Amino acid sequence: MKIRIDELKDKTVELSAEEPIRDFPTLLALQDAGECVFLSPLQVHLYVAREYDHIRVSGGVETTLRLICSRCLAEFQIDINSPFTIFYLRAAGLPLDEDMELTDEDLISATYEGDEIDFTSEIAEQILLAIPFKPLCSEDCRGLCAVCGNDLNTAECACGQHHVNFKLSALKDLKIK
Repeated sequence: MKIRIDELKDKTVELSAEEPIRDFPTLLALQDAGECVFLSPLQVHLYVAREYDHIRVSGGVETTLRLICSRCLAEFQIDINSPFTIFYLRAAGLPLDEDMELTDEDLISATYEGDEIDFTSEIAEQILLAIPFKPLCSEDCRGLCAVCGNDLNTAECACGQHHVNFKLSALKDLKIK
C-alpha cells in the first residue's frame, strides 16, 4: 500500500484495502516457518494527512490467525486488531548522529525518500507486534501433564496424584559428605 506525497494537499486522505499475505514477505516467512497461519487477508484502514514538517498516518490493521497454544499444544484462532499512529519525516533533513537519544516521538516515527511512501513494512510490523510471544488458547489453560503428556484441560490423569517439583529435581541426587 503506497501513497504519493503530492496527493496530500490540505486534506486527509482515507485509504482502505484488503491486502493478501503474499505482499508482506516478513509475514509470509513467519507463516512458512510454522509460527502461525493467516486465515484471512489483512484489512488495512489508514488516514493520511500532512502536518507541518511531517506526514501523520493513523489507522489500523486486522486479520485472523491460527496459533498453537504454548501450554497444551492445541490449535486456536485469534483475531488481531492493531491500531497505530506513525509520523513520517523526509529522510534528507534528519541528522545521522549515532549517539542520539530517542524520544517518544522517535519511537513512532519513520522516514521516507522520494515522492511516495510505502506502508508495507510498518503494516507488517504492527501485525508482528500484535502476535502474542507466548500464545495461550485461554488464560486458564492447564497445559500438558509433565509425566504422561495428557491434556489437563480435557481430563485429569492418574499421574496427578504424585506431584513432581522440577525446580529442585537436579538436587535430589546430591549427597553431602
